[in-house]
Amino acid sequence: MLISMFNDPVVWGSLLGIGLIIALMAYYTYLIIHNTREDE
Repeated sequence: MLISMFNDPVVWGSLLGIGLIIALMAYYTYLIIHNTREDE
């Protein structure tokens, strides 16, 4: 079951998409926090 899931390119594509979304959200929140710190 797990091996067939890891061999499925669709699973890798969805994992990659979710990873990219989380990375972008973390990057933007870091930029916002960094900018608000500099403004003070």
